[in-house]
Amino acid sequence: MFSLIKHRNLALTAAMLLISPTILAETPEERGLAIAIEGDKRDQGYVDSTANMKMVLRNRAGKESIRNVRIKSLEVTGDGDKSLSVFDEPADVKGTTSLTWSHSNKPDEQWLYLPALKRVKRISSKNKSGPFMGSEFAFEDIGSQEVDKYTYKYLRDEDFESAKTFVIERYPTDKNSGYTKQIAWIEQDRHIALKLEFYDRKGSLLKTLISSNYKQYLDKFWRPSILEMTNHQSGKSTTLEFSDYQFQTGLKDSDFSKNALKKQK
Repeated sequence: MFSLIKHRNLALTAAMLLISPTILAETPEERGLAIAIEGDKRDQGYVDSTANMKMVLRNRAGKESIRNVRIKSLEVTGDGDKSLSVFDEPADVKGTTSLTWSHSNKPDEQWLYLPALKRVKRISSKNKSGPFMGSEFAFEDIGSQEVDKYTYKYLRDEDFESAKTFVIERYPTDKNSGYTKQIAWIEQDRHIALKLEFYDRKGSLLKTLISSNYKQYLDKFWRPSILEMTNHQSGKSTTLEFSDYQFQTGLKDSDFSKNALKKQK
């Protein structure tokens, strides 16, 4: 959940760039793709993970509301990952559960279980730009961001908060995306995303995501402890604070079935 750059299936030409992802690439488009591939390559093999998440919603006046969430993720070979989010607090959202099956070459499948109605609601791919549980994250932001969902262009090297980064543009291939493009600042050493700008369908800057306090797990996998999404047009923001990450816990595909939505406690 909330990963920024991943992939599963790539054309042969793109795969060949793995030989030397930032050296052999010739055009800005090839280099941008190679950077995205390298970031995904370094995150493969985590198998599954769980974590606790505190979601802090802020309105334009700065008033906060807090939601506590448990999240689970499952790595899927040959396709996008699966993720499950269970809301525990406050009482008005307790038991609400979201399920996302991310895909590489077709729209994600997403469902929301609403305990008050005791029913599962499917999120239409045409509504993926809508807000996720009242936050500044859209439904399309919360799945694994597979590399094949975008085309890319390298822009420049640039320092960001004392880190050397690659700055790349990526353009959604899904016609139902709420964005025309995104600009990412990728740290060169660890190939992790530090900043991501989202541009709306009119081409105007809509949101900025800052990822910080990265920690390494299993001597390989980097995860941010804090995600800060700011909506420049509404004045609202959402902070996600992650804790208690666990990896390779034995989660199975059946733990991410539609039937599992109603069984979370």
